[in-house]
Amino acid sequence: MYRSDFEPGTTRWAVRRAQWRAMSITDDDMKKPKIAVINTSSTLSSCFIHVNKVSEAVQNAIRMAGGLPFEVRTVAPSDFVTSAGKKARYLMPTRDLIVNEIECMVEGAVLDGMVCLSSCDKTTPAHIMAAVRLNVPTLVLTCGYQVGGYCSSGQFVDIDDVYEAVGALQAGTISLEDLTDMTEAAIQTPGVCAGLGTANSMHIVAEALGISLAGNSPVKAESRKLYDYARKVGERIVELINQNICPRDIVTEKAIENAIMVVQAVGGSVNTVRHLSAIATEAELDIDVVKMYENLASKIPLLTAVRPNGPYRTEDLEAAGGTRAVMKRLEDKLNKEILTVNGTTVAENIDDAKINDDRVIKTVKDPQSKRPGVAIFRGNIAPDGCIVKLSAVPQGIDRFEGPANIFDGEDEAIEAIGKGEIKKGDVIILRNMGPIGGPGTVFACSFVAAMNGAGLAPYVAVVTDGELSGLNRGIVVGQMMPEAAAGGPLAIVKQGETITIDMEARTIHAHIANAEIDERLSRWTPPAKPHLKAGTYLAQYCELVQPIAQGAVLGKRDFRKK
Repeated sequence: MYRSDFEPGTTRWAVRRAQWRAMSITDDDMKKPKIAVINTSSTLSSCFIHVNKVSEAVQNAIRMAGGLPFEVRTVAPSDFVTSAGKKARYLMPTRDLIVNEIECMVEGAVLDGMVCLSSCDKTTPAHIMAAVRLNVPTLVLTCGYQVGGYCSSGQFVDIDDVYEAVGALQAGTISLEDLTDMTEAAIQTPGVCAGLGTANSMHIVAEALGISLAGNSPVKAESRKLYDYARKVGERIVELINQNICPRDIVTEKAIENAIMVVQAVGGSVNTVRHLSAIATEAELDIDVVKMYENLASKIPLLTAVRPNGPYRTEDLEAAGGTRAVMKRLEDKLNKEILTVNGTTVAENIDDAKINDDRVIKTVKDPQSKRPGVAIFRGNIAPDGCIVKLSAVPQGIDRFEGPANIFDGEDEAIEAIGKGEIKKGDVIILRNMGPIGGPGTVFACSFVAAMNGAGLAPYVAVVTDGELSGLNRGIVVGQMMPEAAAGGPLAIVKQGETITIDMEARTIHAHIANAEIDERLSRWTPPAKPHLKAGTYLAQYCELVQPIAQGAVLGKRDFRKK
């Protein structure tokens, strides 16, 4: 008896049976477990254009395994397409929109389980958040990465190169024709951005958490391996339902610890911090994810050097053994006894994992770097913490100090590169761009990429509460907590005041007396948001979004211990 089986003769049974008989669903099929296949498909972006075929493969496998699949479509945000409007303010809110859409469709229809087809940045965390919120048997299938190609000049490029080349154009080192040529070649297949951006990082997180099948990440989009996993997922979700193994049996505090350790080892995206915080909040886990990153940073060195952290590409990481191989390297540190969606423990999943290339995935004793991939910094302008992707900071830079050069938007900052208004030694501050300040986190990542393209990244630091990309590299401090628009001290820093960033001590400090900070904050008022129109989704988001340390989820949660 499944929860979706309604009593014959009731209104719910009768009207649903009429609907489904019109769709040629038989009475025998109606007795099977009813499974949502969450399809974030869209023809707006190359990230999603292959997902329909993956959905069909999963649905076929579910039918063969004795289940009844129903495709459920949701919004499909792409960081490089959906970011065009309102300075990318819609991007972060789409994550929580997907969670709510899934709740409405799966709970509204009282389905027995779901398979979530995850692709671009916001979809994987949204799917895991929905899984732990609803707590019905769930599998996440990550749908793969794209690959780049060769320009007419013979140069290999991917989307990361295009991203950074805008800065080179601003600096006058390449022409518009050069940039156009790069856009012709940069994306040759469907799938998410090459490199350890947020999408690939969250695909790895899903496997490290145990909510996707072992060996699923990273995987090349449209590959035979991806479709093999689509078949396995379709079979396994029916078993999960029959075994009543639910997401909260899997996504536990120890599982989140494992995911953080893997992020540290691969040098994953800074955005994994907010997304894992949101997953923990939705799972009602009484834990401080930011503090967990902070505590684990000293224990896990960087084992891989995949772009933007080094010369290797995502396909090199897959060929070297992928997430299973990284977890095998961390075997002595992981929580190995915990359950995964395979129905086996972490220890069993990685028992026979092979490391196929010691150069790509190094050992804990002989790492790529003794620094962790991602570190939490604190200081008088980030009392609740901020995030630095240490693996992407240029080698040899242990400390950076310079005057604040303040902008309230990345467009103005990118324009300042071309005008020569950004000098070596500057600390660029991009503020009032967080979830509350946007509302919806405003892009700062395009400016960081432009800095690299202009050749300024080793000489200029960026400090922001705006949206960063996992592809960003350089001296970049993100997710300032509290954000400026929530009354964080970043709001009261003045033009020209000195900022010190210490990579070894993991601190960020403005040369302002604490009493002066307090005095300025007492006079501070939140910035106006003239662009907000009452009744729009962004206005609703602004009213509901919670602090970023809790993952910027919507609505206050009271489960945490007081």
